[in-house]
Amino acid sequence: MFGNWRIGSVNGALLAAYFIPAWSLVAFNIMVAPVHGLYERPSVAVALFLSDHFEMAGMSTVRAAWLLALGRMTVVAFFAIYLVLLCIPRVRKGGGSDEALGIALAIGSLISFTSMVMASKVGEMAALRLHATELLLLLGAAIVVVIERPEAAPKTVERAAPPSLQPLGLEQAELLHNR
Repeated sequence: MFGNWRIGSVNGALLAAYFIPAWSLVAFNIMVAPVHGLYERPSVAVALFLSDHFEMAGMSTVRAAWLLALGRMTVVAFFAIYLVLLCIPRVRKGGGSDEALGIALAIGSLISFTSMVMASKVGEMAALRLHATELLLLLGAAIVVVIERPEAAPKTVERAAPPSLQPLGLEQAELLHNR
């Protein structure tokens, strides 16, 4: 059953198993109560950085929180699309699901890296460790996806067409009654 699964497919599925529930819960908490959700542990570095360096007002903080939640839900959506495409054997063997995984890894890495930099600027060590770990997970999966290519499709041998199907010369007209 698992003879046609690649390491990158299994790695992507394990990442999706972590990021879908974890980031969905964080994004849902931000959507329900933007300021309270922003000041929870997974997003506290972003909240502290925004309040310290940009001196945002209440509505601006809410908009920034919603933007963060939108980014996290985008990553979750691409991981979900990846899992759906992974369930189709023809797509999985040809590597057709790698594009959704690549988009999820790129956006997720950008969010994690930015959050990690913000956590280091405000001195939030627990958040720094969390975002650094997530970034390493995403970058490791990206390296595996880039290095491991899907199997090449078998090459087909072209046969010569029979004389009746050979292309006509310039002097012969192809008419229906000429066959």
